[in-house]
Amino acid sequence: MKRQDLDDLVRLRRARDRMDRDYAEPLDVPALAREALMSPGHFSRSFRAAYGETPYSYLMTRRIERAKALLRRGDLTVTEVCFAVGCTSLGSFSSRFTELVGESPSAYRARSHDQGAAIPACIAKIYTRPVRNGEARPADRP
Repeated sequence: MKRQDLDDLVRLRRARDRMDRDYAEPLDVPALAREALMSPGHFSRSFRAAYGETPYSYLMTRRIERAKALLRRGDLTVTEVCFAVGCTSLGSFSSRFTELVGESPSAYRARSHDQGAAIPACIAKIYTRPVRNGEARPADRP
């Protein structure tokens, strides 16, 4: 692997780490590309090649993952959760949540999550991680 490729991977990882850490902040491809010292187009192509999905898809997966945890708590409304995870449109949030999880945020919040209460958090995170790229179907999800 060339030195330039390794440098690109380091910068891509830095941008991905920022998405993991600052998912609730207003992040967009141009801002993330600047952090990675790349043009937006090169950043998007390189990110997809390295991680198998677009930067937007990765960020939304992080946001939905956090939204699931907040909805399981049950003390926030769906709208409050939407804004808490950095989404600015309730409709877009609900659509993406339903696409990834297989049920609406309201339905997810309303059902019991007691069955997972005894599962360690590190295992629960793996089990409850949203499925990317519209792969969720209600029959596939518990």
